[in-house]
Order: sequence, then C-alpha cells, then structure tokens
Amino acid sequence: MSGPADRHDLVLVRVALADRRAQALEDAMLAETAERYRSDRPGPVDGADFDPPDGLFVLAVADGSPVGCGGFRRLAPDQAELKRMYVVPSHRGKAVGRRLLRFLEEQALTAGYSAMWLETGTEQPEAVSLYVSSGYRPIDPYGEFKDDRRSLGFSKTLCHQAAPEPRGH
Repeated sequence: MSGPADRHDLVLVRVALADRRAQALEDAMLAETAERYRSDRPGPVDGADFDPPDGLFVLAVADGSPVGCGGFRRLAPDQAELKRMYVVPSHRGKAVGRRLLRFLEEQALTAGYSAMWLETGTEQPEAVSLYVSSGYRPIDPYGEFKDDRRSLGFSKTLCHQAAPEPRGH
C-alpha cells in the first residue's frame, strides 16, 4: 500500500549513465518506448554527455531498489536537455517523476543553464502531463525524431526552487 511515507523514503543518487542500475532502467525505458511507438528504439546516447559539469544522471531509489531515473546534458551553452526520464510501472503515480524532474531542473540551473528542453511523444501521455503541469511549453520538435508526427518538443525557463539533495556517488 502506498501513502505519504513513500515520497519521504525516496533517495536521489547521482550515478554515471554506465552504472549497471542506470543501464537496467534505461533498457526498460527503451523497451517500453519501442512498444508504445511500435517502432525502433531511440538511438544511443553518449554516457559522457551526462557527466558533470555539463550534465548529470540520477537514480531514484526506494527501499534500496532503483525505481526511476533521469538526466540532463548540454544542448546549447544556456540550454540543458532532459533525457532518459523513466519510472518503473509499480512506482508511477507516487511523485517519483516529479521529484526527479524538480531536482534535475535545480541542478541544471546550478550548472549554469537557463532553460531545459526535452523531446517526448504523443504515445507518452503521462510524460506530457507531467511536463505541462510542471510549466513546460510546447516548442517545435527537434533532434532525432523532429520529423515524426508523434514527436513533441517542450521547453521551460529555469528558476530556483526547493529540491531534495542526493546522496554521494
């Protein structure tokens, strides 16, 4: 049974994208995305792009198990790009994605970015809802899927807000 305590037990942990736990979540996200779109998976990303100071990758850990992930990388000198956001199905609806998103936005701002961009799609209505409710505004699609009619681009101007502190590396 879930309740308010679930949100307090969530720990955000900085890791490299190559971390085996991050890789397992990324693989699950890519498989779900391929199934939802009935198409090829998104292309690979360079894990080094998520290394500080230009990027960051974070796991959301509940009761010792990774239940979500996300990261950002440099898109332009003042723009970060949100990538690989994912929450395991058993933890959806428990604010895991929202906590990850807030934390990543704060860290991107601290890293010197003034805007966060992202690409998602029409077959991910939960993601679209999270981003819109978090202040993201539609922009023209860009990147790998810019010519796909199901592709949706969003951006947000970043500003300081409270975010949980992650544990060590």
